[in-house]
Amino acid sequence: MSQARLADRAYSGIVEMINVDRLAAGDRLPSESRLAEMFGMSRTIVREALVRLASDGITEARRGSGSFVKSRPSDRLGAYMPLSELPATLGSYEVRFVLEAESARLAAMRRSAEDMDVIEDGLEQLRAALLSSAPAHAEDMELHRRIAQATANPAFLVAFDSLRSETDRIMRAGVDISRSRPPEVIRVMMREHEMIVDAIHAQDADGAALAMRWHLSEGRKRLMP
Repeated sequence: MSQARLADRAYSGIVEMINVDRLAAGDRLPSESRLAEMFGMSRTIVREALVRLASDGITEARRGSGSFVKSRPSDRLGAYMPLSELPATLGSYEVRFVLEAESARLAAMRRSAEDMDVIEDGLEQLRAALLSSAPAHAEDMELHRRIAQATANPAFLVAFDSLRSETDRIMRAGVDISRSRPPEVIRVMMREHEMIVDAIHAQDADGAALAMRWHLSEGRKRLMP
């Protein structure tokens, strides 16, 4: 088995431990050597998994003290993806930070009046879905896709569509988890999309990129309790 696949197994194993043991933010994980022993893997593999977990906001390393739980993934995530697929699905955020922030930047610079109409129509469709009991993930996906299309570079659309499977699961889970919380959470999610579209409308390239990165960062946080 490749090192990447082994790291995925270690990643999933650590998340399962956090969930099963009901570890809370601030709780210390076993040492790298202990985790390696538990999973029957090398410390190098475990270290790679911990680096990825930290990147995904689940753990954090403290110099000289080891790794600690930062956020525990929501129990509701299991309804949308097997635990074994969590590393790849959450890992797609790293790609989306780069891809979609630049898509928003270029869309703000290059969008035509027709592109803007299409994006604003997508925003209104998302608003109607989010503020109703509809699933809303399809409208969310479509708005992000229309922004990629407004870059006038077909490669952005190809790259976005290549992540469709992971993005769809994240969007489904994100809306469901958010709806299980106070209504303000959905309003905040909607406001994040409005900020992106407002920046594109104003042709504020840096503002659009920043708003997209903020939205994706907050979206990843919403997958945690």
